[in-house]
Amino acid sequence: MAFDAFPVAIQTMTVTGPQTTIYYPAVIGLSNQMVQQMVNGTISNAVQQLINQQLDPQQIDQTEMTGAYEIKTNERNVLSLSLSNYAYVRHSAHGLTIIKSLTFDMSTGKSYTLKELFKPGSDYVKVLSDIIKEQLATLDIPLIEEFNEIRPNQDYYIADKALIIYFQLYDITPYYIGLPAFPISVFQIQDIINENSPLGKMAVYL
Repeated sequence: MAFDAFPVAIQTMTVTGPQTTIYYPAVIGLSNQMVQQMVNGTISNAVQQLINQQLDPQQIDQTEMTGAYEIKTNERNVLSLSLSNYAYVRHSAHGLTIIKSLTFDMSTGKSYTLKELFKPGSDYVKVLSDIIKEQLATLDIPLIEEFNEIRPNQDYYIADKALIIYFQLYDITPYYIGLPAFPISVFQIQDIINENSPLGKMAVYL
């Protein structure tokens, strides 16, 4: 196994401002500086997008915002992470949390969409949606309305040997349920996985 396939070093960065503290990760120490800059640029852009999405210019002085991150996978040249942003506007009933996840092939710096994890032409939307429907029924999770299928670009991250499909607040469930997440073993969907994708790298026994 090449050295670069080992976990990459992560440094915590901070964005601060009035009533705002955002922690986010940056990759450091890569031998390939172009890949490092590409990955860190993608992460920084995602952090800023979350801030912009949460911040109403007319309520800046009334908004408290915090941000954090979790590293979900950091091995086999795969880095999968989630960025969370919580904002509370004073006098609101409750705050709002948004999560954005990113999954990288660390040998190239490319960030993968859900579609790119699967073989071209595979009906991954139906396959994943059917699995999620089974989990919803088994867990008896209350829904806002009947769940039909995921979006082609549905939010996800990779954790160990599982693909985690998740939904934002109010997407399919009431607020009190939080952000529902559905783990799907890579071996359950191995026949449609793009072997050259980050998910493909996790779908091997090592």
